[in-house]
Amino acid sequence: MAEQTASPQSADPGGVPSGVPPCGQTGRADVGAAREKPDTAVVRDALGVGIAVGLSGFAFGVTSAGSGLTVLQTCALSLLVFTGASQFALVGALAAGGNPYTAAAGAFFLGIRNVFYGLRLSQLLSLPRAVRPFAAQWVIDETTAVTLPQPTRRAARIGFTVTGLTLYVLWNLTTLVGALGAEVLGDTDAWGLDAASPAVFLALLAPMLKSTTERVTAALAVLLALALLPVLPAGLPVLLSALAAPVVLFLMGRSKKTEERR
Repeated sequence: MAEQTASPQSADPGGVPSGVPPCGQTGRADVGAAREKPDTAVVRDALGVGIAVGLSGFAFGVTSAGSGLTVLQTCALSLLVFTGASQFALVGALAAGGNPYTAAAGAFFLGIRNVFYGLRLSQLLSLPRAVRPFAAQWVIDETTAVTLPQPTRRAARIGFTVTGLTLYVLWNLTTLVGALGAEVLGDTDAWGLDAASPAVFLALLAPMLKSTTERVTAALAVLLALALLPVLPAGLPVLLSALAAPVVLFLMGRSKKTEERR
């Protein structure tokens, strides 16, 4: 996984010079320094995210068991599904008395975002074909958040691998602990543990919103999701909130043309 980056003159299978930062960072004054980011720094950042989010698997274990699922069913969800938002959506719908098929459909729609993550990460990581099916299991919000800012393919692979491995192991262990300890905690709704995973993701996202465009897009996406939440099945509001990006880009493009005409 931690393959050395080729020389700047060589090209990767996607036709992009492998020495060029994978996330469009060319032209920045600090590109040279970024390329020298040590492996230890990447591992440190990845471990920080993996441990912080992995521990919130306890919240899912408690919530799932409190919703009526068995310990075995709860652990199977973390092992096989392994995408926190979809897992919380599924058990939340079941706890509210929803139809199992409807609950599964909502979780499925919410998990579709990982497909789009995979399209981007497959280009950045360029993993061997034999490894891709296993790596696909780790394509989630957190691994994407750690991988995308990395300056080189080597750093991206290290960040993805360390984050995915740490998070997968901890998430499943804490899911088991949470499911076994649900009876001790009593009423899980009173603890508000289902908000832990979204809160962690927002904490990861906030530092990445550096420009005005990114902040406006994020704010509009939140408003769209909240507005659609009462009228659409679980998962669809999150998907449709992605429409915020083209809307903001269109409006900014029109504003720029107006200024140029002046």
